[in-house]
Amino acid sequence: MFDEKTVRCFLENQLQLYPEKVAETYEEAENFLEECMAVVVDSVREVWEFFEEEGVDMEGAGEEEILEADEVFEIGDGRYLIIE
Repeated sequence: MFDEKTVRCFLENQLQLYPEKVAETYEEAENFLEECMAVVVDSVREVWEFFEEEGVDMEGAGEEEILEADEVFEIGDGRYLIIE
């Protein structure tokens, strides 16, 4: 379900969201992303739309603030991983 770049991004940056590692291996990271129903979106606009659909209050927030949310991981190719 998740490509290698996405799983590696989470594995390398998981401490951005969690106080300690939730996955040590690639397989554990992939399983974790599947279990928590993580989402990959293709643009900043889609990150914004995801938060709106989830009912997250973003009033007054700018693009930069949305991308700095702990649950948003920049994959590095224009896509973003969002951990629900």
